[in-house]
Amino acid sequence: MRGPGEILLVSCYELGHQPVAIATALAELRRAGFHPAVVDVSVDRLDEEALGRARLIAVSVPMHTALRLGVRVADRAPPAAHVCFFGIYAELNAGHLLSHHADSVIGAESDGPLRALAEALDAGQPAETVPGVRTASGGAAARKEKLRPGVPSRAGLPVLDRYAKLEIGGELRAVASVEASRGCKHLCRHCPIVPVYRGRFVAVPREVVLADIEQQVAAGARHVTFGDPDFLNGPTHALRIARDLHERWPDLTFDATIKIEHLLQHRELLPGLMRSGCLFIVSAVESLSDRVLFALRKGHTAADVPEALRVARQAGIDLRPTLLPYTPWTELSDLPALFEFAERHDLVERIDPVQYTLRLLIPPGSAILEGDEPRPWLGALHPDEFGWSWTHADPRVDDLWRVCSRVAARAAEEGEDPVATFASLRDLAFGALGRPVPPLRAHPRHAKAPRLTEPWFC
Repeated sequence: MRGPGEILLVSCYELGHQPVAIATALAELRRAGFHPAVVDVSVDRLDEEALGRARLIAVSVPMHTALRLGVRVADRAPPAAHVCFFGIYAELNAGHLLSHHADSVIGAESDGPLRALAEALDAGQPAETVPGVRTASGGAAARKEKLRPGVPSRAGLPVLDRYAKLEIGGELRAVASVEASRGCKHLCRHCPIVPVYRGRFVAVPREVVLADIEQQVAAGARHVTFGDPDFLNGPTHALRIARDLHERWPDLTFDATIKIEHLLQHRELLPGLMRSGCLFIVSAVESLSDRVLFALRKGHTAADVPEALRVARQAGIDLRPTLLPYTPWTELSDLPALFEFAERHDLVERIDPVQYTLRLLIPPGSAILEGDEPRPWLGALHPDEFGWSWTHADPRVDDLWRVCSRVAARAAEEGEDPVATFASLRDLAFGALGRPVPPLRAHPRHAKAPRLTEPWFC
């Protein structure tokens, strides 16, 4: 398996960014003397010749969208090839994947096990003997020793210009994507990270993060997205990286994802992040209903959201909320409230319209399913759809979701002005409630706030 292309690494989708997971796997395999080929099917057609040449096809599935695309790739693999899925969604859906699409599965922290799998197959040893690798016939326990990660290898990946850009001041800038940490110390019930990491997070060494940024700056990056589930899981670690980044590349800007809870808890750090180049923060507001926030165990209340917004803005950092409007605990009146909040707090152009249409996903093993609380809304597990179905007790909520999803998708395809899409979705939300639709608040159409051109934040 050490010949060029005898291992094929497949990335399917990483939120519009050059894939960190594949770059990390590439580095580990190359250090072990392998010469993998790479394809990212989110930006390129699947290379059938490369697929046919591969003896090990490793498919990265860090999220639901990637998994849906990944099984299509796996189903086209030659019969003699060993197909391995790796990443968070591989672990969550291991049983189904091993029954229908894969020869082996590796969960989170996959770099070492993937390299060991390649070495075992190269030596003619069975995959189930490799620590951290699961097959239909079982699997060895994961290694207990921690491997020191190497600098991700970007050579051979599609160039940065193929991926999401930073839109700022009328120009588009290439974006680097890095991870300063993996996992999360919080236990939000709807998050797919929780059943895999169980409150653990792993800090990536600072010198590794900075070296990864350096190679992407050399490739043309002028902005960095920190893809950590929460940049302030390790606040001292994060602040040091931000300061070093600014010291080495004073003109480089960045964005990060930070919980509302952390924005309030670590508010004193925000001015330092701004001085280090932080343009905006993505934060999972999810809902403005305390009922929903408690059910999700988000760690913040509705009253915390405007305070976090104030704190971020006072520090000179834009806040871009993400939402989860459609859950089993949502009431119809919660939906117009989201639009009213956006208008009142000058967030209309800072929340991508698709955010108003997102619906709770419940993957196998989700923490949503833990405990003995009644779940009359829960349907069946659909393994081939990688999750559980659910139906809202109020059919008007599900009806509104279906209509709004179609409107947002069509608007995105046609390139409609997001403010016009906002107005359409707002009208539907008020209409479903049977309330008169109030006129849109007048708000200044000032210069666009910095944003990424890929709207699917999470």
